[in-house]
Amino acid sequence: MADTVEIRWHGRGGQGTVTAAKVLADACLSGGRYVQAFPEYGPERAGAPLRAYNRISSKEIRMHCPVLQPQVVSVVDATLLDSIDVTEGATEDAIFVVNTSKDPKEIRTRLNTKPRQKVFTVDATKIAMECIGRALPNAPMLGAVCKVTGLVSLEHLLEDVRKSFGKKFSQKIIDGNLEATRRGYEGVKK
Repeated sequence: MADTVEIRWHGRGGQGTVTAAKVLADACLSGGRYVQAFPEYGPERAGAPLRAYNRISSKEIRMHCPVLQPQVVSVVDATLLDSIDVTEGATEDAIFVVNTSKDPKEIRTRLNTKPRQKVFTVDATKIAMECIGRALPNAPMLGAVCKVTGLVSLEHLLEDVRKSFGKKFSQKIIDGNLEATRRGYEGVKK
């Protein structure tokens, strides 16, 4: 990937989208990179659409604005495909990672992607239900994004998930999120 990678996350309030962006930034930061992670939302409640962003670079980041031309687009809630143009501004070689049980070819057609753009899918909600017991797809999506981008190794990511979630949750929830992250990493389809 390039010296600087920009990621735009699309999700709904309460799905852990903002947390996923922050955990990815932490993992990349501890790997020696410069990072940014920030959300964009108003006073909406749980369930309202939101965006979160990452910038990950080998150099100091001086830009502080929303990501307008992402190289990676993570769609945590596929229902947003009906109401938001998630391809807006994406680079010619962008990678799309979508939480859905549908085949990547079907999503590629639905998004009407450009020839060099890649589409990956992972059934993050199903994985979350099996591992965590709730429809919180952020951990599997985090694993999938790391797999397709190669920004951080699975082992490094799992360590940062453990650290981030360990501050707030019981061991059972931490273990469920670790398993969900691993399964998202392993279950992504192209």
